[in-house]
Amino acid sequence: MNKYGSKCLAVVFTIVTLLTAPAAFAERNPVELADGNSAHLDVLMNDEFPSATKCAMCHQKQFWEWASSNHAYASVSPMFHKFEQAVNALTDGTMGTFCTRCHQQVGTQKGEPRELPLWDRSIVAREGITCVTCHRVNAQFGKVNGERHIVPGTIFDPVYNSGGGENFPTVIDNKEEYRITNEPGVGGTPIHGGVTVFEQIGTSEFCVSCHQVKVNLGIKLEVVWEQYRDSPAFREGTTCQDCHMGKIPGEAKGYASWPTAIVNGRVIGDTNKKHANHAFYGPGYPIAHPGIFPFNPRALRWSIKEWLTFDYRAPWGDADWEEQLKRGEVDVPEFPETWTDSEDRLWARHIIKQNQKLLVDKKLDRKAVMENGSRIDGPFFDGDTPQVGEPLKLRFRITNVDNGHNLPSGSLGAQPEIWMNVAVIDPDGERIFESGYVDSYGDMADNHSLDVAAGKVPYDNQLVNLQTKFLTTNIKGTDREMYLPVNFDVDQKPFLRPAAVPTSVQNHPPLVRMEGRSIPPLGWRDAKYKVPAEKMTKKGTYKVLARMRSRAEPLYFMKFVGATQDMERSINEWMLDIHPYAVEFEVK
Repeated sequence: MNKYGSKCLAVVFTIVTLLTAPAAFAERNPVELADGNSAHLDVLMNDEFPSATKCAMCHQKQFWEWASSNHAYASVSPMFHKFEQAVNALTDGTMGTFCTRCHQQVGTQKGEPRELPLWDRSIVAREGITCVTCHRVNAQFGKVNGERHIVPGTIFDPVYNSGGGENFPTVIDNKEEYRITNEPGVGGTPIHGGVTVFEQIGTSEFCVSCHQVKVNLGIKLEVVWEQYRDSPAFREGTTCQDCHMGKIPGEAKGYASWPTAIVNGRVIGDTNKKHANHAFYGPGYPIAHPGIFPFNPRALRWSIKEWLTFDYRAPWGDADWEEQLKRGEVDVPEFPETWTDSEDRLWARHIIKQNQKLLVDKKLDRKAVMENGSRIDGPFFDGDTPQVGEPLKLRFRITNVDNGHNLPSGSLGAQPEIWMNVAVIDPDGERIFESGYVDSYGDMADNHSLDVAAGKVPYDNQLVNLQTKFLTTNIKGTDREMYLPVNFDVDQKPFLRPAAVPTSVQNHPPLVRMEGRSIPPLGWRDAKYKVPAEKMTKKGTYKVLARMRSRAEPLYFMKFVGATQDMERSINEWMLDIHPYAVEFEVK
């Protein structure tokens, strides 16, 4: 593209983003715009762990991709905090910062206490895996259990990347033209002091520290790396980045193009440059208050505590509703003190709507990841043509078409959930069979269902669930599925004790193991079902409905760690149906 084309791109980009996106696209500092506090800006300028809001000044596209990513969510996640607190309580605090050193790496390195509430943490610690978590690392590590070290330095210190920033010297040599500065006390947009090549950041080995984790008991909580290391993708040289930062969610089909930076409206370098997408495609999703996440600099105008008092499910801040409120046509709610002013409510609703637009894109990416990595074939009927008065046997084949890791992958034990939901409808439209149904809470009707335990719904004895389970041996009986790898019946006060012998000898801690049900790369599994003969009473056209369902957390586990009702509602609202379809067949 010629120089005029580059300028046109910059002008169009600036106009569009200023009209539609949050204030981080503006030429002024987004945090300063958010709260009008220049002192706030001074703090961020001198912080040795710069906030992503500083990087957003020149790397707008990367920032907004990251803002709704699971990396940005790592520190905010209410489920993470509930789980982390439950585990620390069960271990009498002996876990320490084991979890927070990945989820809140900056905060941990800054010395913020593990138990410090989110609203009392520094802004950059609340950003989770933020820009400096990766781009201020310069030591090759390649070990598990998330103990990386960020190189401290203000916004003016160098960053580390897979490329050397070939256009960076041009910007530095023309500071007035680009209206930038790389030294404190000098006017202009502050930028980093250089770009240093750090090759490991572009390799899969860079991801291993936080994506292969074994807890103190010896149970593996994150297993993505070991699955990938034994996969066809690894042998072919496909990296984690190729699938999770490429142009197609979950598939190694190249990268999109975009300039490395746009500095004060001016495109830097080649517009066809490789762009690594910082959305970090994956199956996870947020259930936090939409005023708190995605990360929106404008939202910093209010504290986390104040946002939590804003009822985003109510019509607060909707323009039409606010007008009705002024005219006395609707009842006046008891607004918290922060939200008594209608202008504040209108502004808060505007921010929430911006964030919800980002979440729409995230839902689309999540669906693409799940459907690009799996396939359902069937139904296949075993035996002769289906007959009245005979049991109907059918099966579906679930294939993991991803060549990089299992289906599902990620955290084991409590999450994630992927299961088959199959129903058979007779010629009169009546549902005569279903497996994979859920109870009143949204849980599968398995051993952990509260409704099954209460006798409200029948146990699903044909359930096909790919969720890995913790199995523990207790005083009474044999192995049983547990929410966590804790032998609750053994101790009056459960305590996760390290094994007396190396777990590498037994391959699992004593009395605790995992039952893996996930499908390996390019592998398959048949989901088999049998409809009883007494249900097959009519001749004619039947219909079978099939889908896989995916959810990040089981409801029984959320209740176990003390999740709120809004968290439970949100986890179900994001439940995903994968490859839903219907097939008709004849019964003679």
